[in-house]
Amino acid sequence: MINILLFADLAQQAKTERISIEVHSPLNVEEVRTLLQNEVGKLSGIENALLAVNEEYVELTDQVNDGDTVAFIPPVSGG
Repeated sequence: MINILLFADLAQQAKTERISIEVHSPLNVEEVRTLLQNEVGKLSGIENALLAVNEEYVELTDQVNDGDTVAFIPPVSGG
């Protein structure tokens, strides 16, 4: 099971902040992103999100294992 955390606009689009997806083999972050979009539909802006696994920033090619938590953090603008 991989736990996914969505923040800000991504959580609003998905209508949830947390999603769990069952997996049977290690994946990379890009594959998790694809599974997430298959689960909740296309999320606008997810391609620009910062990525973290277990609270450490990662790249799309980094591995995700059973029990990990993947966070998708969209860029924010402020003023």
